[in-house]
Amino acid sequence: MSLPPLPPDPRVAAVIVAAGKGERAGQSLPKQFAQYRGQAVVRQAAAALLKAEVGSVCVVIPAGREELAEKSLSGLERTHITVGGSTRQQSVLNGLRSIDTDYFDIVLIHDAARPDCPCEVVTRLIDALKDAEGAIPVLPVIDSMIIADGDYMGADAKRESMRRVQTPQAFRFKAILAAHDQWQSDLQAGDDAQVLRAAGGEVALVPGDERLHKLTFAKDFTIEHSAEPLPLRVGTGYDVHRLAPDEEMWLCGVQIDHPAGLSGHSDADVGLHAVVDAILGAIAQGDIGQHFPPSDQQWKGAPSSRFVEHAVKLADEAGWRIGNVDLTLICEAPKIGPHRDAMRSNLAGMLGIPISSVSVKATTTERLGFTGRAEGIAAQAIASLVAITQRS
Repeated sequence: MSLPPLPPDPRVAAVIVAAGKGERAGQSLPKQFAQYRGQAVVRQAAAALLKAEVGSVCVVIPAGREELAEKSLSGLERTHITVGGSTRQQSVLNGLRSIDTDYFDIVLIHDAARPDCPCEVVTRLIDALKDAEGAIPVLPVIDSMIIADGDYMGADAKRESMRRVQTPQAFRFKAILAAHDQWQSDLQAGDDAQVLRAAGGEVALVPGDERLHKLTFAKDFTIEHSAEPLPLRVGTGYDVHRLAPDEEMWLCGVQIDHPAGLSGHSDADVGLHAVVDAILGAIAQGDIGQHFPPSDQQWKGAPSSRFVEHAVKLADEAGWRIGNVDLTLICEAPKIGPHRDAMRSNLAGMLGIPISSVSVKATTTERLGFTGRAEGIAAQAIASLVAITQRS
């Protein structure tokens, strides 16, 4: 079949199907909004596609879940939500119609329950669309296959010709939109590739990836998918800043009214600096001074939240996600208790983890040493990082 050529750099959009109930997963929320490795499943799926340089992501959600979806996706750029329909096909069609077909050449259709999508799979899918209207990632079938006859063994199935199908599935945008428009609403298709084939389109196969495992059952949220334990790293951080008059007091992103503030080149947020060093230590990428040297004037007075965001980004690029953080502030004053919840909330937002994974504590040195004499504030932190994917 002769196809018109794609542009040299085709524009790519995505539809993430997150409109189901997910009841088999046994979570308190629909599985697409449940926490997995510290973040909502749907957020991870969207972030993975954005990392693969997808230009726009539409997340199709159940009616009545708008607030939950917005919270799960908060802060992700180029992402919007659309309410789904009564069937998967209607939900996909709603998502497709929310995207500009005159601007985007290619659309990926992805299950929210597959939170980890390698960029290289997306690249293979897009390359395959040079010669086909659709492309899907597949894996070989390893086990022997049979066709069941009730509770008994029936005919053999030829595993050599069988494949395990994954998502995202990639399509020339106008082709899959037309195929869905033509689809009979009383029929059910297993996936969008079947919809395209029913309309006469050809679907190419590209190698999939085990990282695209679909979260289906409760055990998927509690154990990893191999016999090996999930890799873990731990880092520690320690920082000190001098107390000085006429300076502002910032601790964990919270401004505190106090007779003296913390002195430093940036906003001198000693708590956040300790957390940054803990993250950098866990991924073996130096310390805060190497990344943000005091001699660089661009960091003068800078909010330390930028340093945390940088450390989290470095961790993500290295294949690690923040598991939890435990921070101890060491000072005689101010009192940390009244501000503790705000500090935890700020840290959780910067780190992209639940507030239940963030601890902020305070202690004194019984008036001993520089902190006991109220000359400065010290902070020590420990951060655990878990691998985003299993490593071989």
